[in-house]
Amino acid sequence: MDNDDIRDLHRRLERELLDSYDEELELEMDDARFDAIGAGESRPASDEDKLRRQRYFKELLRLQGELVKLQDWVATNKRRVVILFEGRDAAGKGGVIKRITQRLNPRVCRVVALPAPNDRERTQWYFQRYVHHLPAAGEMVLFDRSWYNRAGVERVMGFCSDDEYEEFFRSVPEFERMLVRSGIQLIKYWFSITDEEQHFRFLSRIHDPLKQWKLSPMDLESRARWEKYTEAKEVMLERTHIPEAPWWIVHADDKKAARLNCIQHLLDQMPYEEVIRPPVDLPARVRHPDYVRHAVSDDMMVPDYFG
Repeated sequence: MDNDDIRDLHRRLERELLDSYDEELELEMDDARFDAIGAGESRPASDEDKLRRQRYFKELLRLQGELVKLQDWVATNKRRVVILFEGRDAAGKGGVIKRITQRLNPRVCRVVALPAPNDRERTQWYFQRYVHHLPAAGEMVLFDRSWYNRAGVERVMGFCSDDEYEEFFRSVPEFERMLVRSGIQLIKYWFSITDEEQHFRFLSRIHDPLKQWKLSPMDLESRARWEKYTEAKEVMLERTHIPEAPWWIVHADDKKAARLNCIQHLLDQMPYEEVIRPPVDLPARVRHPDYVRHAVSDDMMVPDYFG
C-alpha cells in the first residue's frame, strides 16, 4: 500500500475504534435523559457535571480494559466464577451488569436472569434450575437475581411457606460451600439504595416510555412493602454471610460511582494477570483468477434508510 492508502486505513481504524466507544456513550446519554425526565427538568449540564462524566467515562474504559484481561485469564486458566447481583428493584444491578459484559465475549462471560419458576420447576429441588446455569471451566456467570429470591421476594410476597423459607437457610450455606469446594469462586453483591432514591428511580421509569417496561406489578408492590423487604434483607445477610462466600454491599444511590466501585472490587477479588499473546499477522487474501462473485438480487437488499 502507498502512503495515501495507509493514511486512509488509519482513519478507518480510528473511526471503528470510536464507534465501539460510542456504545458506552449512548448508554450514558440515555442515563442523562433518564435523570432529566425523572427530575422534571432539562437544564444544560454544568461544567462540574461534564467533568465528572468525563472522569467516569475515562475510569470505566480503563476498568473495562482490565475486565478483558480478567476474561482472558479466566478462560486460559480454566477458572469457574459465579457472581450474584442482588438488591432492591431499581438499585442498579442491570446497569453494572451491562458495563461488565459490554466488551466481553459472551462465550466466556454470560448473564443469567431467570423468570419466575414454572409449574414443573416448583416441584423440583429449589436449587435445581440454578445448577443448570453454573459455569464450566473457563467461564464466568453473572446472575441477575439468584437463588436468593426465596429470601427476598418469595418471603415478602408469600410465595413460599415458612418451612420452605427455613429450609432455604439451612441449605444455602452448605450449597454455597459445596460450590466453593468444587472449585467455583462465588462472589455475592447486594446493591443498597435509600427509600428516597428508589422512589425517584421509579418516578423516572413511570415517565420514560423507553423504561416503563422495567416496572412490573411486583416492583410497585415492593414500594408498599419497603420495611418488609428491609427485614428480609437483614435476615438474609445475617444468615448467609459465610467466610466461603461473604456478602459485599455496594452503596448505589450514586449509580455511576456504584458501577466503578463494584467493577474495581470484582477485579480485586481475583489474582488475574494479563495473558501475553503472540503478535497476530493478518494473512494475505488469496485470489483465484477463475473465481466469479455472483450478484445478489436487489429485492433481497435492506433499503438504505439512513445512508
